[in-house]
Amino acid sequence: MNEGGAASPDRLLDLFHGVRLTPTQRRIAHCLVRHAGAAAYLSAAEVAELAGVSQPSVTRFAMALGHDGYPALRRRLRELTVTGSAGPAAGNALQRAVHAERDNLDRLAAQLADAGRVAEVGKLLAASRPLPVLGLRAAAPLAAYFAYFAAKVHPDVRVLDDGGSMLSDRLDQAVAAGATAMLAFVLPRYPRETLEALREARDAGLRVVAITDSPVSPATEHAEVVLPAAVGADLVFDLHTAPMTLAMVVLQAICDAAPAETQNRLEAFESSAARRQLFLG
Repeated sequence: MNEGGAASPDRLLDLFHGVRLTPTQRRIAHCLVRHAGAAAYLSAAEVAELAGVSQPSVTRFAMALGHDGYPALRRRLRELTVTGSAGPAAGNALQRAVHAERDNLDRLAAQLADAGRVAEVGKLLAASRPLPVLGLRAAAPLAAYFAYFAAKVHPDVRVLDDGGSMLSDRLDQAVAAGATAMLAFVLPRYPRETLEALREARDAGLRVVAITDSPVSPATEHAEVVLPAAVGADLVFDLHTAPMTLAMVVLQAICDAAPAETQNRLEAFESSAARRQLFLG
């Protein structure tokens, strides 16, 4: 379907920057980003089907971006395809996948130029006692990885990695214990239970910080703060290099928000580890 290159996800996101989109329109925008390689050649009906919306919604989306209809938006997408194509990346498919992850990290580094925003997130999460950390299905390992290290500097980290009614129970328990914020990992394919949990957390008064793959991810409908980190999609299963890096950046911000407490807790852990001879090195 892609006849002459692909509009990069970054170029597509530039089209949406500064435009106030409805939840339905964000779903369409996210669909175009996820299908960046084919976006310029999709019909309005195809976009509607992929995004799970009506065809008139696609037309309204194009008009919200300043075009007189979807054909005009598609022409703009094709212009981006022509001007943004630099030919195929060097190397074999595996090398290209790794190079794409490097590009994702470069984009993340550029986003972190605004260090103040991440610092505020660190203060918000550090102050929540307990701190619930949500991650279901593919996001569960990232939540567990973050929580493993966060528990060394935060007194009460609670991983929410199982769905069903127990998830609601554990969320209620965290709120009752005094939680004021929640960190959530929201990654493709966006489990329905994850989005429902974000809604429940927000309704319970928690301030939700979401690490997700795109500024137009479904998480944006429910999270107060969205921290995007692109997911690699060049192999059979997604690569989460950038989201994991961002998770550690957020943990650093939590440490920086309470340096004295962080130092005390780390020293206590090291003393305990030495006494129990936990590590060889």
